[in-house]
Amino acid sequence: MDQPVTTVSEPRRRAAVAFIFVTVLLDMLAFGIVIPTLPHLIEQLAGGGIAAAASWVGVFSTVFAVVQFIFSPIQGALSDRFGRRPVILISNLGLAVDFVVLALAPTLWLLLAGRILLGMTAASFTTANAYIADITPKEKRAAAFGMLGGAFGLGFIMGPGLGGVLGEISLRLPFWVAAGLALCNFLYGLFVLPESLPKEHRTARFELHSAHPFGALKLLRRDPVLLGLGTVMFLVYLAHYVLQTTFVLYADYRYGWGTRAVGLVLMLVGACDGSVQAFLTGRLTPRWGERRVLVAGMLCGIGAFLLMGLADVGWVFLLGIPLMALWGLSGPPIQAIMTQQVDPTEQGRLQGAITSLGSFAGIFGPTLFAQIFSFSILPTSPLHLPGLAFVVAAALLVIGTVIAARTARRVTDPSLTPHEEPTPCAASVPHDLSPVAATHPVDIDPVHSSEPSS
Repeated sequence: MDQPVTTVSEPRRRAAVAFIFVTVLLDMLAFGIVIPTLPHLIEQLAGGGIAAAASWVGVFSTVFAVVQFIFSPIQGALSDRFGRRPVILISNLGLAVDFVVLALAPTLWLLLAGRILLGMTAASFTTANAYIADITPKEKRAAAFGMLGGAFGLGFIMGPGLGGVLGEISLRLPFWVAAGLALCNFLYGLFVLPESLPKEHRTARFELHSAHPFGALKLLRRDPVLLGLGTVMFLVYLAHYVLQTTFVLYADYRYGWGTRAVGLVLMLVGACDGSVQAFLTGRLTPRWGERRVLVAGMLCGIGAFLLMGLADVGWVFLLGIPLMALWGLSGPPIQAIMTQQVDPTEQGRLQGAITSLGSFAGIFGPTLFAQIFSFSILPTSPLHLPGLAFVVAAALLVIGTVIAARTARRVTDPSLTPHEEPTPCAASVPHDLSPVAATHPVDIDPVHSSEPSS
């Protein structure tokens, strides 16, 4: 199961990977453009000043995370049933329509409705990972995921800056530009993107009971490697919310950084992260192996959060940014290993489950770290440590590193579990099938999505 599901020539594979890179880049650019202006648009429609706007921004974030949690597995299952190409194309077209709705929304409730639609149609991240898994050999998967992580970083470097400039012209203009980018992405894919999942490798039918989020997460429970690395992914996603939730307020409270300084720091974060994902992952993984790169990346993340949380002055905080970028090395190996544990017909479900983990973390992660930060700066707090939220994030990564090291060792040294029964995935593949039928698809990070990377 070391070969991709779709046997393609190297030039065609590179062209397809390049398209997916552009797809993710344009999507992240579209999302990034609206980041600086969406809170101000909410403030304008909500009335009541910044305090009321802040409450509504929290509602918008939570609702978006819940919708993503529900619909990401459905999108992945649909791509397993009908192919990756139609899901990616419909997603891009849906994004264009949703951004138009957001641009035209005259009331707060219509703006929220547009945000819900955006969460439902933002499927390209999940399906892009499954697409790369279909066409990329095992030994090149981590590098491919790292390349997509670079697209995430590049999109976040360019998007917010462009959105800030456009937002000064009009609060609605960034949404129109984002709609145009999504539409261009749809047209680009319509004429360029081939299908990656042959009909013989698709699921026989769409089953809703396995496509809902908790049904999709059952996929992770059936295999100890998937369960262990899925837990690590959840902890990584959860720890990452400390940046989104507390960084702006923390930087202002502890270092006196204003909006301009924060924007420059975020650009530096994106540049470092994108560089690591794009240029280091593919070079280090063949030399060190997936397990070593994974653990090294997690250790860098621990060091970064501790440095940021304990830094008394701003320049020390900045030293943590390169370390945090190196944390991104952990995402592609995790996804590459996970894709090796499932059948080719389940790659979409796997990516949907992984995306749901990130969305689930987004449901309560922001509240968790916001409360920790608030507690840490109260005059009556028994532990006055403004960076406590970052220290807690480091503790989460310590737990994740231990689990990752133990779980990845199962894959790199199968002799550690000689008496285990075959996993359902392995048992589901008949021994007389051709090598192509026994392959595993490749994954790409979201996140962070990963990356984030993914």
